[in-house]
Amino acid sequence: MPIYQLVLPAMGESVSEATVTQWLKKEGDAVVADDAVVEVATDKVDSEVASEYSGVIKEILHPVNAVVAVDAPLALIETDEVIPQQTIVETTPKVETPVIEKASETAESYMEQAQELVAPAAQSTTEDSRFYSPLVKNIAKLENILEAELATISGTGKDGRVTKRDILAYVQNRKTPQIPTPPTAVKTPIATPPIARGVEDAIVPMTRMEQMISEHMTRSLQTSAHVQSFIEIDVTKLWKWREKVKQDFVKQHGVKLTFTPIFFQLVAQILPEFPLLNSSLDGTDIIKKKDINLGMATALPDGNLIVPVIKQADSLNLVGLAKKVHELASNARTNALNPDDVQGGTYTITNVGMFGSLTGTPIINQPQVAILALGAIRKVPAVLETEHGDVIAVRHQMVVSHSYDHRIINGAMGGMFLLRLKERIENWDNTQKL
Repeated sequence: MPIYQLVLPAMGESVSEATVTQWLKKEGDAVVADDAVVEVATDKVDSEVASEYSGVIKEILHPVNAVVAVDAPLALIETDEVIPQQTIVETTPKVETPVIEKASETAESYMEQAQELVAPAAQSTTEDSRFYSPLVKNIAKLENILEAELATISGTGKDGRVTKRDILAYVQNRKTPQIPTPPTAVKTPIATPPIARGVEDAIVPMTRMEQMISEHMTRSLQTSAHVQSFIEIDVTKLWKWREKVKQDFVKQHGVKLTFTPIFFQLVAQILPEFPLLNSSLDGTDIIKKKDINLGMATALPDGNLIVPVIKQADSLNLVGLAKKVHELASNARTNALNPDDVQGGTYTITNVGMFGSLTGTPIINQPQVAILALGAIRKVPAVLETEHGDVIAVRHQMVVSHSYDHRIINGAMGGMFLLRLKERIENWDNTQKL
């Protein structure tokens, strides 16, 4: 009977690997088509991988916590169904293939071995003929690591190859991102001092998601020139309007009207006026995005954060946005998001005020160039200008912060965006109907 390869499917834009978190079947188990076989996780979402055919699990190729590349085989399934030739594993005669020495070896090492087998002529080498995976070379390019410097990094992969973990550790220990320097200059990386561990201290390893979020956030700070602008907004008109219509909104549409979809609608309407804020920077090329896909930073029950994306948010009315916000938030908290739900964001909004914070300075979600933080809405005394002079009144106020990439967004643009948002909110038409 033919043996079918169950491979890790594409997990969305910019995702090249995933971690095996749980096998739902074991070797020898029968499966039917569309049965979930294994659970995998990326830094963005957890997913199940299902078999396309009925059969029996012949061999599981990776243990729990192994990192597997997209399109790499996860398991072999013996089936009596007719399947495409390209998905069949030839059992005899066996073709010699590279052997992964450790099941938990990183995904780029697996890819490197495959490339050596099928395309040795295409390998990129330095003077010492070392092989570097595309992922390692891309990180080196982002960190301004020249080939001569790359050749000095010790590799822990097969045959001493440099893995993703090796180059990230090297980058972390560097004094500063390197630039070409005169031959006489000496580069001395600073070693991270050891941290004292008390006998009674609890040692808790980071989860795979926490590690990947940590890497993503650190790399964002190393990539973008972060700068922030802040503005205080009087949301009294908007507050009163929402109080007036929120009960009817639930009755008519079945979901609550929170402030989140209202702010999302305003941002989606304003962004076309500032197209650079809805863009990405690729080297020296600015990519202005056609669609406005708003990322919605969402806190998970375990304390982690995930950013589902509302696609083409500018095409949705307030009702559509309210329903989409409710759907994505619910799915995020019940681990029911699909890989596509967290891909393709062009601008992100995070509500730090839900935890009582007055404001925050969030890190840009790469490869985006800006992120908006909504602070807590508070009742405060404020000075109002009237025709009879200044008066002090109780108002609903909030502080909004805007983090943006100073490589292409200057302070004027970052501040004008906030001012435009302030104008729209403070001039809210509280007579408008649902």
